[in-house]
Amino acid sequence: MGTFERYLSIWVGLCIILGLALGNLSPDNFQQVSAWEIANVNLLVAALIWLMIFPMMVQVDFSAVKKVGSKPKGLILTLTVNWLVKPFSMALITMLFFQYIFADLVDPQSAKEYIAGMILLGVAPCTAMVFVWSQMTQGDPNYTLVQVSINDLIMMVLFAPIAGALLGVTDISVPWSTLALSVLLYVVIPLVAGVILRRQLNRQNERQLHRFVALAKPFSIFGLLATVVLLFGFQAQTILAKPMIVVLIAIPLMLQSYGIFAIAYLWAYRWRLPHNIAAPAAMIGTSNFFELAVAVAIGMFGLNSGAALATVVGVLIEVPVMLSLVYFANRTRGVFTERVEWRKA
Repeated sequence: MGTFERYLSIWVGLCIILGLALGNLSPDNFQQVSAWEIANVNLLVAALIWLMIFPMMVQVDFSAVKKVGSKPKGLILTLTVNWLVKPFSMALITMLFFQYIFADLVDPQSAKEYIAGMILLGVAPCTAMVFVWSQMTQGDPNYTLVQVSINDLIMMVLFAPIAGALLGVTDISVPWSTLALSVLLYVVIPLVAGVILRRQLNRQNERQLHRFVALAKPFSIFGLLATVVLLFGFQAQTILAKPMIVVLIAIPLMLQSYGIFAIAYLWAYRWRLPHNIAAPAAMIGTSNFFELAVAVAIGMFGLNSGAALATVVGVLIEVPVMLSLVYFANRTRGVFTERVEWRKA
């Protein structure tokens, strides 16, 4: 990691503060920007996320993607943690806190809405941002693509039934247009563009590909920081109006995030997965598809509901938490490498 990246958590923190300040000082401007959306997907945020993940997509080598099937352990780990562990552990930990530990601090109706919002986060594993975390941990871009793609296909089938079961409702309204458009914007379009550009660069010289990735990296980081400013600008007034509730929601979400990462990362270590597969596999389950969770929460409970607030708090803690896990994963890469070398010996 370069000097700037090494202190990325500081820049993200400053961007969070900037977003909250701008959103509080100029709420009308952020409301206008938030209206630039199709199917609840904000087009400016989509463009910035696209800017973040495009360098990762250019590195995807489809000839290597075909070999992923010969190494299924990473996929098994990702899918098991995402669909058999995370949603149910999220429901348990949120109910523990808001029905028992925090029972005297919030009213029962608000507690139910907070629980619902956090459950929606738990049933929506990451789609776009995981490409950023994978790149920052030197993950295998081809394997990460397959993990995310299969995850998206499963999400289209299982999101509604699992969310409905955990929320105790049978008529949950899932914005399928939001899900489909998000996958198109965050996976399909940048992937196709990346493949085309990769072919063009390889025709010229292999060094051209590495040169492009190096040049694009600062734009990727800019996309991350600008996205943080926008997201917190959109919700600045809500966050500043309820600081104590934000803290109460953040506590179980952070415990859940670190717990899921620990399960996946230790499992990957026990299974002797290489670090460039283990790190992204753990990141996918830890991070959330917050665009979908926010859209469903607003559609089901309303813009000013406790459920919507809980999903926004998920965005609040996600970037700092994920950056800390990126740092930890990079610091522990040698443990995985030493184990592989010991096995070969």
